[in-house]
Amino acid sequence: MISDLVMRRVRAEDWPAVREFRLLALRDPAAPVAFLDSYESSAGEPDLFWQERTARGAEGSDVAQFVAEARGGRWLGSVTVLVERPDAEASFGGVVECVQGHVVGVFVRPEARGTGVTDALFRAAEEWAFALDDPYLTRLRLFVHENNPRAAAFYQRYGFVASGRTVPVPDGSGDREREMVRERR
Repeated sequence: MISDLVMRRVRAEDWPAVREFRLLALRDPAAPVAFLDSYESSAGEPDLFWQERTARGAEGSDVAQFVAEARGGRWLGSVTVLVERPDAEASFGGVVECVQGHVVGVFVRPEARGTGVTDALFRAAEEWAFALDDPYLTRLRLFVHENNPRAAAFYQRYGFVASGRTVPVPDGSGDREREMVRERR
């Protein structure tokens, strides 16, 4: 399966597919612990929202979205990297300590899990992030929900390690997310 895939950055004209794939991800049983978003809120967004979101992921220097595309154009997975700078507020509050990439929006179709698609997506995201010169990223980071051991196990296998930092999930549930980092080699 992996040999038939193309890893690529989204294109601005992909916005309908980005919308469809995001809504598919938000219907996944793991969505409540994997995303800080809901199907209902995203499904109600206008086309302009999806067009702008996709354009940023396609062309921006501070954000890149990658997809694993099978023969015939079917998307099997997606990942996004956001560039965070030291003077910016972090997604979960607090101040960013170094220039880093923040990995978000990881989703692979259930039938493609365990086939190497996620590894290939992470390689594409990492290559983009660590190829940047301005800014020069020193690490990648992500947050994983305490009740998402499947994702945490993948991130650890891929080389991310727990930083020791945890943050509350912004939904007021009392749940926590654990920061994991992968230093530039």
